[in-house]
Amino acid sequence: MNTFFRRNEARKPVNSGVDKGFRTSPRSWITQKRAGCAAAAVVLVVSATACGGQSAASSTTPLASESASPSATPTLKPTAPASSGCVTENATEKYAPKVFICTKSDAGKLLWMEQSESKRVTDARAAAEAAAKVAADKAAQEAAAKAAQEQAAAETARQQAAAAETARQQQAAAAAAAAAAAKAQVPVQPAAPAAPSGCDPNYAGGCVPVASDVDCAGGSGNGPAYVRGPVTVVGSDIYGLDNDRDGVGCE
Repeated sequence: MNTFFRRNEARKPVNSGVDKGFRTSPRSWITQKRAGCAAAAVVLVVSATACGGQSAASSTTPLASESASPSATPTLKPTAPASSGCVTENATEKYAPKVFICTKSDAGKLLWMEQSESKRVTDARAAAEAAAKVAADKAAQEAAAKAAQEQAAAETARQQAAAAETARQQQAAAAAAAAAAAKAQVPVQPAAPAAPSGCDPNYAGGCVPVASDVDCAGGSGNGPAYVRGPVTVVGSDIYGLDNDRDGVGCE
């Protein structure tokens, strides 16, 4: 008896809930059941659709892979020549739409350059060479002008030295001529004859004795020796016989 009641008590919550729901709203209970079945059906449809889409995508993937696999990749056409091929200056290579010219760079190395770049480098080098030539010509002209000036200055100095030497020689010649003229104007006195023994050699034309003093005879002198003139003074007038100093004493 007790066991029966305990079993009934254990089942009572489940049955009582269903019975309670059924007793309270049979239609609501049926509606819930239908909604659950519909939801289950929707889940099945969605699952089937997802599985079908995946299989479709999987089935189309090989086709896409097969269609995407191309044949051999075409070789690209080069757009510029190789640098190693630039061995002759001004050589030309056409790689449409560009034209390349073998040009010497500023470092002196031959390189392939586009036509515009080659023209720019070539024009710049030509301008630099022209400027260098102009500078060299100007320097040469300045050097030539300086050399001409130095040569003209040296010639002027040489001419001045020659003129000075000529003037010196002329002055020397004039001085020599003046000296010769002065010498020619001095009268040359004839050599006095040798004085006789006992006569003073400073006088000629008469014997002037050698004494402590000699005066002119007939004069105011007091001797002690006398001489009669005239006598010519040929040396020193040691006795003062030539008072007027005309070279003749005791006149």
